[in-house]
Amino acid sequence: MNRRLTLAVLALVAFAACARQPESADPIVRGRRDFEGLGCVKCHKLGDRGNEWGPNLTLVGFRKSPAWLEQWLKNPHAWNVKTIMPNFDLTKGQREDLVAFLSSQKGQAWSVYPWRTPQAEALSPVARGQLIFNEAGCVACHGQNGVGGYPNNNVAGGLIPSLTLVSDGYSKDELHAKIQNGSTPLPDDPSQPRPLIYMPKWGDQLKPDEIDALVAYLFSLHPKPAAGAANSDF
Repeated sequence: MNRRLTLAVLALVAFAACARQPESADPIVRGRRDFEGLGCVKCHKLGDRGNEWGPNLTLVGFRKSPAWLEQWLKNPHAWNVKTIMPNFDLTKGQREDLVAFLSSQKGQAWSVYPWRTPQAEALSPVARGQLIFNEAGCVACHGQNGVGGYPNNNVAGGLIPSLTLVSDGYSKDELHAKIQNGSTPLPDDPSQPRPLIYMPKWGDQLKPDEIDALVAYLFSLHPKPAAGAANSDF
């Protein structure tokens, strides 16, 4: 058998062996395969890959529960009628694998957190806070520029609150503590399932100066008038 034929035979044997490999028993591995196969990075960023048409998913396993991810993947429009995310009509097994994969994403896909680069650390606190708000995924619940309006189950009004007037209700120290320690909304109806969306303990992901930057950004959304200034609201 000549060398070229030998190589061809070996290649066929190797291909056949790969084809016979059983599917991974790890749902995270299978979920990553489906995540890649569905082209999720065409709209979402995961680490340094992907696009920003939709929320960054690098910390999605930290900020969203498996129960919510399951509901969302089952039918995004049933949760948020205004979403532009398509319904992929996933099977139960596909959803379970994707939930396992997404739930495992707690920042490890970043080599360096985007707000910890030298360029980001040189930004003003407000600009750095806005970067954190967007890249960490706060925007996924509170909307662009904190305008709110995204749904949550069993909360008053059925919506996640806007943050544009947060400076009216909190001091900077109070807001820092709330972000650091997280917050779970009270159910509007105690007899019904608890809200699936909550604010996690961002102190587990963000350093104190990073939370300060986030607070500076949120306060900039509705700055208080200077003492003695005329109120221009009518």
